[in-house]
Amino acid sequence: MPTRRADRPGEAGTRALLDGFAQGDPKELLPLSALLSGLGRRAFGMLLFVAALPAFIPIPIGGAVAGPLTMLIGAQLLIGLRRPWLPRFLAQRGPHRHTMVRFRDIIGPTLQRLERLTSPRLPALLDHRAAVMFTGLKLIVLGFLLSLPIPLTNFLFGALLLLFAIALLERDGALMLVAWIVGAVAIVVIGVLSGEILAALTPWIDQLF
Repeated sequence: MPTRRADRPGEAGTRALLDGFAQGDPKELLPLSALLSGLGRRAFGMLLFVAALPAFIPIPIGGAVAGPLTMLIGAQLLIGLRRPWLPRFLAQRGPHRHTMVRFRDIIGPTLQRLERLTSPRLPALLDHRAAVMFTGLKLIVLGFLLSLPIPLTNFLFGALLLLFAIALLERDGALMLVAWIVGAVAIVVIGVLSGEILAALTPWIDQLF
């Protein structure tokens, strides 16, 4: 029988973690090193959650920030790191508290419904070496696609990254399986559309050059 979050009081759920970040000066910077402290193997989920935030900024630079950070997370999972490693300059950076609070308020209702369905289960899909490598590879590809200036995809990829993040935070292998499937579909669809867009633009590019 899956172990519900309520039966594991030592591990706060995603919503509880976000509520904790809401306490304090809204203008305070929340360094990534502090956000990841004490999360153990769930730290990759929190880092991915933060990495997804810029994807929801309605400007092109959002994907340019979120994409490389997602690729860094994926690469670390791929090589088998048990906890995230961040260079010093990056570990000291992070979102302001009011940004986390605003984002929590936006996704709060959806997150609350999703948490009712999640539970720590199917640990092999989270901890087995092959599964971790597969997740890392998927994140590298998704991060690369997110960093490209493909119109109208930032929100799609951002939502998908949140799915991966919540699966890691809630230790839910079943949700991770869903993220794998949805991620594969997104990669194929975006890959096909990108090829069609490039093919349509090629004659115009040839005329210019």
